[in-house]
Amino acid sequence: MRIERDAAHILSGVRHGKTIGSPIAMTIANNDWKNWTEILPVEEGDPAKHKAVASPRPGHADLAGALKYNFKDARYVLERASARESTARVASGALAKLLLRALGIDVLSHVIRVGKAELSRPAKWEEIVALSYKDEVLLNCVDPEDEARMKAEVDAVLRTGDTVGGVFEVVVHGLPPGIGTHVNWDERLDGLLAQAVMSLQAVKAVEIGRGVTAAESVGSTVHDAIAYEGNEEDFTKFSREHNNAGGLEGGISNGQDVVVRGYLKPISTLRRPLGSVSFDTREPVKAAYERSDVCVVPAAGVAAEAMVALCVARLVLEKFGGDSLTELERNYKGYVEQIKAF
Repeated sequence: MRIERDAAHILSGVRHGKTIGSPIAMTIANNDWKNWTEILPVEEGDPAKHKAVASPRPGHADLAGALKYNFKDARYVLERASARESTARVASGALAKLLLRALGIDVLSHVIRVGKAELSRPAKWEEIVALSYKDEVLLNCVDPEDEARMKAEVDAVLRTGDTVGGVFEVVVHGLPPGIGTHVNWDERLDGLLAQAVMSLQAVKAVEIGRGVTAAESVGSTVHDAIAYEGNEEDFTKFSREHNNAGGLEGGISNGQDVVVRGYLKPISTLRRPLGSVSFDTREPVKAAYERSDVCVVPAAGVAAEAMVALCVARLVLEKFGGDSLTELERNYKGYVEQIKAF
């Protein structure tokens, strides 16, 4: 909501601008809370002031959550299930991104589709970087003309009281080969990334590389042929003409950019509500309406950046270890030299 101007305030774990190894605690004030202190008090409060959600909204956790926890009011479900909680993930993910950046690894996102309007060409890493430095972001697309077509999709559903989804892409640049493993199913990097991105509200599918179109293609056009070019600037002298695999093979990073896409369904809360049922009377009614938006694909991409960064940073720490950044960097550089000499 426009009322929110989120800022994270660090309480512990950072001194003089650097982490000191203890847990990092942050607070992010929710400016809207002052408007809800009487509606959702800790005490019993005044029932006349409570704003019960008496008809569950299709597409939300309202009905399933109310049944699970035996609530006759979906308010307790929707507030906990809200994508607002991803704010904390973004703040934590920013720390993970800083850690990875110290090793030359960057994580950024951009939007490749809104509704039926799609980015008409592959995005270059330099374009995604330039996009990340913009002060004003419309739909976070690297191509202005394609972005204008995406905006038209948003404007169209705004006029009709509807919502629209889309696809965002997260790119991990500078990740060396060998992050993740093929030896245990629950430690494969592609599986961990899929879970991390799918955990975000409204993400209904996750794609690695050319995963979707690969399913309808033949193997000779999908798999990335291997060459040996002797490029000293890369992690290894082995190279690929394409990156159809999205930087991952066998659950392990292969040195190319890791490319993860999240497919976001349209936001479930509509200004023209769909049909629902009253919790009290079981009679047909219109679904309750709560604060909402029209298109959140760019914001979801930023949240996905955080989740991907947290996932990759954990595996990097597991592989290279160390009790200080200096030790981590030394271990990392030693590994990079090892694979360069392979």
